[in-house]
Amino acid sequence: MKRQGRQTDLLAGSDNRLSPLAERMRPQTLDEMVGQPRLLAPGSALRRAVESGHLHSMILWGPPGCGKTTLALLLAQYAAAEFVAISAVMSGLPEVRKVLNEAERRFHAGQRTVLFVDEVHRFNKVQQDAFLPYIEQGSVLFVGATTENPSFELNSALLSRCRVHVLEAVSPVEIERALRRALDDAERGLGGQGVKIADADLQAIASAADGDVRRALTLLEIAAELAAEGIVGPALVEQVLADRSRRFDKGGEQFYDQISALHKSVRSSNPDAALYWFARMIDGGCDPVYLARRLTRMAVEDIGLADPRALAMATEAWDAYERLGSPEGELALAQVVIYLASTAKSNAAYMAWKAAMRDVREYGTQEVPLHIRNAPTKLMKALGYGQGYQYDHDREGGIALEQTGFPDAMGERVYYQPVPRGMEIKLKEKLDALRSAREAARTRHDD
Repeated sequence: MKRQGRQTDLLAGSDNRLSPLAERMRPQTLDEMVGQPRLLAPGSALRRAVESGHLHSMILWGPPGCGKTTLALLLAQYAAAEFVAISAVMSGLPEVRKVLNEAERRFHAGQRTVLFVDEVHRFNKVQQDAFLPYIEQGSVLFVGATTENPSFELNSALLSRCRVHVLEAVSPVEIERALRRALDDAERGLGGQGVKIADADLQAIASAADGDVRRALTLLEIAAELAAEGIVGPALVEQVLADRSRRFDKGGEQFYDQISALHKSVRSSNPDAALYWFARMIDGGCDPVYLARRLTRMAVEDIGLADPRALAMATEAWDAYERLGSPEGELALAQVVIYLASTAKSNAAYMAWKAAMRDVREYGTQEVPLHIRNAPTKLMKALGYGQGYQYDHDREGGIALEQTGFPDAMGERVYYQPVPRGMEIKLKEKLDALRSAREAARTRHDD
């Protein structure tokens, strides 16, 4: 647990040369923060509240390195409040209660407390509920930080008492501005150390940081430490940036957002976008077998009988990946992504299946009509099993048109409605003709 006073050691004492560059360059004023123009631009509602010291409990939701901790520190500084930080990873309920009791004592003594809870989504419901009475009475100004969607990870009682502020990944242009300030700042940064770096190389670091200011400053610090005579050249930058990873949460909202983007790009017949999202997920470390399974689902849900080859290709690519492994097997999956996005689409089979399942639930356990029951014994035949069944191969055209296949209580149903695309064009023509002929035959039979 970290506790800081009114000016907060993390801000006022951040010139400690033993601290990492990212910590030393932590913004000490709102003007020093980069990114978040929507939230913190001059005149914005949140900025006016911070500068006036009229704060409210809040949840800061955003990716790593976007400024959540810094903003919480600045809230305490502008409000002349005690800053207390705990991590949901490191703290249990006893420590939480101790911190809250201390905040309550300060409150009764006339001192406000900004309680910063990092990774608040990792607290369970009971732990989250512990904050509620203290937020309500105002003994703490609660600031929770999370990289996960609060709607899914935080309970409604806590959300109802806090305002959610969405922070965005910082743009490369803004990150570059933070890097240049670190290079120029002789007190807290690298100024005076003779570090020289070309604009293109600085931009490469800013882009490689992937929206994370802290990562960018760390990369710059590593490059400066490795530089011979302070010259950070392209070769050194390439070495420092080698094997960097992009943001990807294998179990969180970002994961499901990206698989949704892949699926919807396939559905929209956009092979380029689909391939991009597939590459993003592979690059982020997603299990290719999971992607193979999802691609197979797309083949049956969104392509269906418009192109039956899609399912075969998906399962064959899955098998190819199992045989080849990474990275060679990923090419087989990439080919399927392109094919699925490019070929004809139909969800007719998918919708037919859902309609049939609805009828099963609605009509319950209907008896199989006698004429299409199995009759392997004399008793069954005597009871009428199979009586009246018409063997389709013996009928003209190979179909007994007047014969129904549905329970008597249901009557004929139509689930499958082929679309006029791909191979379903021919299926639609055939089924439309058959359904019309069946209806005419049943009408004649009833008459």
